[in-house]
Amino acid sequence: MDPLLHYVLILADDALIIAQRLSEWAYKAPFLEEDIALSNISLDMFGRANMLLEYAAKIKGEKTDADELAFKRHEREYYNHLLCEQPNVHFGDTIARQFLFDSFYILFLDKLSKSSDKQLAAIASKSMKEVTYHFRHSSQWVIRLGDGTDESHEKIKNSINKLWIFTNEFFMMSNIDKKMQKNKIGVNRETLKPAWEKNVKKILMEAKLEIPTNGSTISGGKEGIHTEHLGHLLSEMQFLQRALPDAKW
Repeated sequence: MDPLLHYVLILADDALIIAQRLSEWAYKAPFLEEDIALSNISLDMFGRANMLLEYAAKIKGEKTDADELAFKRHEREYYNHLLCEQPNVHFGDTIARQFLFDSFYILFLDKLSKSSDKQLAAIASKSMKEVTYHFRHSSQWVIRLGDGTDESHEKIKNSINKLWIFTNEFFMMSNIDKKMQKNKIGVNRETLKPAWEKNVKKILMEAKLEIPTNGSTISGGKEGIHTEHLGHLLSEMQFLQRALPDAKW
């Protein structure tokens, strides 16, 4: 696969898969305002995914379009980080997942906005305003839950601890990352970790939570190796396209 295509798909799939997860809260969020907030964040992420998938389709050529890349790939052909596909389970899990995701991407997109690839730089710049709001929203909820009732504190603590094993994958430099960085297209992920840890620690301290000490790491998403959860998510996301091939709105 073309290295640039693979790189763009990683970014597109992160946005696409976490958007799908957030959309599962439609009509089910704890209260109306949060239902609207999560739905809007989901739409922002779908919008980012669409821009990236359209660029990926242009790179691939062969009359490929964004819809085909979104709905017609097999599980091993998706390259999102494993954190993005983890199930909602309860509200605390969703907030913890979004917080860890946002705290990385607010740093990553800032660096990507300086890419030598003008299309990627433009998409990153356009997405910065949105991710700034997303990070503020998820951070405020982590603080609210952590510094809330005994039950909410325990739940968000368990959610952070459970999802922490997926975070180190954000900072791993694959061969694709190294090629893109060498060409001044991509971002050196390793250099983002200190700032990420500082930002995360600050919010967790406000929430009266501690940085998890579990040093275990699970990775593989960028190579198409996923947890069991992605297959179930794709079966729902791709159902209409499989039932009615090439259907158009």
